[in-house]
Amino acid sequence: CSSRLTPGTLPCCPMYIVITLVTLIVFTCRFNHFICIYCILLFVNRLDSVESVLPYEYDVFDFCKDDNERRPSENLGQVLFGERIETSPYKFSFKKDVKCQELCTKVYTKGKPEDKNMLDFLKRGMQLNYQHHWIVDNMPVTWCYDVEDSQKYCNPGFPIGCLVTTDGRAKDACVINSEFNKKNTFYIFNHVAIKITYHNGEGEGWRGARLVAATLEPKSIKNADAEKPTCEGLPMEVPGEFDSDLKITYTYSVTFEENNDIKWASRWDYILVSMPHTNIQWFSIMNSLVIVLFLSGMVAMIMLRTLHKDIARYNQVDQEDAQEESGWKQVHGDVFRPPRKGMLLSVFLGQGTQIFIMTFITLFLACLGFLSPANRGALMTCSVVLWVLLGTPAGYVSSRLYKTFGGEKWKTNVLLTALLCPGIVFADFFLMNLILWVEGSSAAIPFGTLVAILALWFGISVPLTFVGAYFGFKKPAIEQPVRTNQIPRQIPEQSFFTKPVPGIVMGGILPFGCIFIQLFFILNSIWSHQMYYMFGFLFLVFIILLITCSEATILLCYFHLCAEDYHWWWRSFLTSGFTAVYLFVYAVHYFFSKLQIVGAASTILYFGYTSIMVLIFFLFTGTIGFFACFWFVNKIYSVVKVD
Repeated sequence: CSSRLTPGTLPCCPMYIVITLVTLIVFTCRFNHFICIYCILLFVNRLDSVESVLPYEYDVFDFCKDDNERRPSENLGQVLFGERIETSPYKFSFKKDVKCQELCTKVYTKGKPEDKNMLDFLKRGMQLNYQHHWIVDNMPVTWCYDVEDSQKYCNPGFPIGCLVTTDGRAKDACVINSEFNKKNTFYIFNHVAIKITYHNGEGEGWRGARLVAATLEPKSIKNADAEKPTCEGLPMEVPGEFDSDLKITYTYSVTFEENNDIKWASRWDYILVSMPHTNIQWFSIMNSLVIVLFLSGMVAMIMLRTLHKDIARYNQVDQEDAQEESGWKQVHGDVFRPPRKGMLLSVFLGQGTQIFIMTFITLFLACLGFLSPANRGALMTCSVVLWVLLGTPAGYVSSRLYKTFGGEKWKTNVLLTALLCPGIVFADFFLMNLILWVEGSSAAIPFGTLVAILALWFGISVPLTFVGAYFGFKKPAIEQPVRTNQIPRQIPEQSFFTKPVPGIVMGGILPFGCIFIQLFFILNSIWSHQMYYMFGFLFLVFIILLITCSEATILLCYFHLCAEDYHWWWRSFLTSGFTAVYLFVYAVHYFFSKLQIVGAASTILYFGYTSIMVLIFFLFTGTIGFFACFWFVNKIYSVVKVD
């Protein structure tokens, strides 16, 4: 706007400038969007191993890195599981094949301590069979290979490399190539051949192509000329002894394939179908159903025949004749006598109720598909959020039962309900996290996330527990169907099987028998990094476990009452809760027979996290058994006449 312009045009100059700037911005955004439509982003995730519990970030290893590294936002579940997703240096565009593209070259010079440390860490990763995990369009990039019986297995990860030991034994992936045969030598997979399969959209009701599969084949290739790689030749050897300079060139190839037979909605099927679990899962369900039918028959026989006859006989005899009778009616004046350590029992039951409701809702949502493997970290996020929001039921159940037991220290009760079991879990988790911090693992929870977890605990869960406890103490104590005598009845001498310890030990066998096959797949998904997706089976097993714990506890409770032993409060909790002890024994067996974990840190982490699982399962199963027995005892004593 110079002085040569007329005064009337001066106010228009800023408008022209604004319009021009807006036009340039819109054009730039449109242009960038046009370019990005044809870009395919490949993300890298943490690396993990079946021989170590310590996962590591991609950047910890000396691989090629993205110059403009970006990290997508991660939810709470991903952070707790140690996922660390970032952009990769592998760049390619849609339907543009890439042949032997050089990525970078890493040079390790003899005599440089930093080079030796980086190479040693890389060798350690190959020795422990650490696996890459890459992601394209929220799908894992899989390595598909043939296994026994002409079956194809698609692994959602692929190894860094492999090792031929000093005695000439090929470990892990080294068995796939006969050229991997030099003793005390590592072979690094420095080339990947990526294949992207897409659906062009015909007959699907949407425009444009969509990715339906991403696979790769890792290869070890020594390129003579790093600047002009050919991706052909002998394997890339990394000697066990670092006695000379070493140069590793990383390359990649990309091909695209159109396949309209694979629907976009079922694009995960080729991964899931390759996991031969279905037949074993059905066997597990049938095994569990047989146990349930057996227990149900026993309970039905007791409820419909024995109890019916007992009640009819007790209601017909005179009081004097009843004094000579033996059986469960004779302890009616003591059966509702408050238990010892009623405070602790009520706290356990409050926490168990919270865990039970959380588990039920989580599995139900998973069955509906909301928490599928495609939603990374959703299962853990949902569980944590539900646990935080379910403080009110925990406080209510704990306070109501504590009041029924005749307790008066309500402040102690509500504080223990809010802090005891979560505090034990958090202390164990924090100690495990310290080990992960020391080891530099990606599974170490950042300090900010720990603060956020504490804020959820003390800012939401604890106040909600107080709210539930307030309403629980406002309610009257649960009314019992019979009065309690002032003087406790003497318990007669018990046989071996009606003594507390044998009954508790036997009570956990049948519930564990319903879940041990499913438990194998759950442990595989946690420690062997296999994908778990059969939440329908898991929900069915959950229902079967619920029924089995209830029926087994009712049976043993009835036998003990018939033996005139009225101490059923703690026994009912411990009978089904003892299933957690069998869970721990199975976890120990799984560690020694199925895993190849090495190192003190990984061993401590395994048993530390297993202890958390066992505690949660103990509270969960114990609560189921207690309330089943509580219902049963109230039911049978409410239908007998007591003079």
